[in-house]
Amino acid sequence: MKKLLIVLSLLLSSAAALAGDLPYDEKADARAALSLTLEAAQQSRQPVLLILGANWCPDCRALDAALNSGKSAELLAREFKVVKVDVGNFDHNLDIDAEYGHPIAKGIPAAVVLSSDNQVVYATRAGELADARRMSETGIYEFFERISRSGRPDQ
Repeated sequence: MKKLLIVLSLLLSSAAALAGDLPYDEKADARAALSLTLEAAQQSRQPVLLILGANWCPDCRALDAALNSGKSAELLAREFKVVKVDVGNFDHNLDIDAEYGHPIAKGIPAAVVLSSDNQVVYATRAGELADARRMSETGIYEFFERISRSGRPDQ
């Protein structure tokens, strides 16, 4: 019985640790977070990178991991104010998705680059990041590097 309690305790603590590493805050006030990020962008004159995704999505977690390490993390810190918005099972914060032209329509994760005055500069409309697990870290870096340079990844 004691061993069972120890195993259960270890499993629960492992699950809690994993939950802490999830990229999207499912309980966050996404509208407030977006507003605060836009305010910071206006002061710094940097664009906003809005990432829409969900914790259940392996591609969303892969993208988040790639964006939080190495050259990609440096690029994002230097070029953008970043805000992540949870879309749940395509049933959460859909007003934000709609406001920016439904970038999640072809899959998540999705990205929108906003000027500091909240105008869409670029949005993934064709599911460009929906296969992030299969993109290399270099491929993800190059995608966001092109966006930061020109506002469009295809130029």
